[in-house]
This record gives sequence, structure tokens and C-alpha cells, in this order.
Amino acid sequence: MAFDYKKEYKEFYLPKAKPAIIAIPAMHFLAVRGCGDPNQEGGAYKAAVGALYAIAFTIKMSKMGAHRISGYFDYVMPPLEGFWRQEGTDGFDPARKRDLCWISVIRLPEFVTRDVFDWAVREASAKKREDFSAVEYLRIAEGLTVQCMHIGPYDDEPRTLAAMHAFAAEQGYVEDFSPERLHHEIYLSDPRRCNPAKLKTIIRLPIRKA
Repeated sequence: MAFDYKKEYKEFYLPKAKPAIIAIPAMHFLAVRGCGDPNQEGGAYKAAVGALYAIAFTIKMSKMGAHRISGYFDYVMPPLEGFWRQEGTDGFDPARKRDLCWISVIRLPEFVTRDVFDWAVREASAKKREDFSAVEYLRIAEGLTVQCMHIGPYDDEPRTLAAMHAFAAEQGYVEDFSPERLHHEIYLSDPRRCNPAKLKTIIRLPIRKA
């Protein structure tokens, strides 16, 4: 049976719809950086997501080809995630989409080393005849966060964020945004196929003791 990160690490991928404090360990990701409205047709965000999945599926489906990756195990593709920031503010305002800068990521299985990543980029580039040099092999040590499941449209996130801010303050924490510690979202639903009222998005905010 394929290893499913969402099922094996429920504390990270299936939180309750109420805020909780959680420490997130370091993980490796495929990553693409960019700025702009993520909803723009033909925009940088959609291109970034396409590049991520091209490399991610090259690694996952390597079992079907001649190339053998040491330590490979079959797994369910982890969900798409995003780290978000906006110029001129430490917080996050989903209404200001044109001002968004992002790091779009997909978690990598533990067997994916830098050498495996480099092979996958070469392989995907040759097969698809595209330039995937924007894709990075990125280690992120997220650390202490307040986490919550948001259910509903992305534009309704402010209500969940308000509850997260209030909970963190009640527990004696303050937000701890920096260029390395950003607003984080994990997308458990496909917005192309899901009723917006039922979209499930994990939200994490970096915090520290007040």
C-alpha cells in the first residue's frame, strides 16, 4: 500500500477546525518562487504549479522506468502548499492578490536527495522540452506555529485568521513573521472540482512566546 503522508501524519495534515499550537519539523520540498495574483489566467502562479507537478510526478513515476532511486517507496502525492507574503506588511490580506509573493511547494519523500532532485529536473526537461530551472530543492524548518483547518472559500480566510490570532494571544504567543517565516497554506481540496463552501485549507502562522 502506498505511503500517505496525510494519513501517517494527521497532526500536520488533518487538524481540527479550531486553532492549536504545533511545532513543525524541518522538511524538504520542491519549490518555485514568484509574485502576482494566483488567479490570473496564464500567470506566473499557474506556471509554477505546473512546473512543480512535472518534477514531482517524474520522481513518483520513476518506478516505471529504467532509473532506480535508492530507498524509493511508493507514496501518495503530498498536497500542494504555499508560503505567502505581501510587501509592506508582516501579515496576510487575501484581498490584496496583486501584491502577493509566494513560494509554491510540494513535500518530498525522505529518499529524495539533491542528486535525485537534479536527475528529476534533467529528466523532466528532456521529456517535456521545457525549462524547469526555476524549481528548487528547498529545506524549510517551519518551527512553532498556530494551525487551523479553514473550511470555505479562500476569500473567507480572515474569519479563521482572526480566531487564530485571538487563540495565540490567549496562549501567550505573538506572531513571528520574517522573510524565512511566512503565512503557510496547505490545499487539501481541488478548487476546480470542489464546492467553494467545502474547500479545506490548512493555515499556519509563525509564532513565538510573548
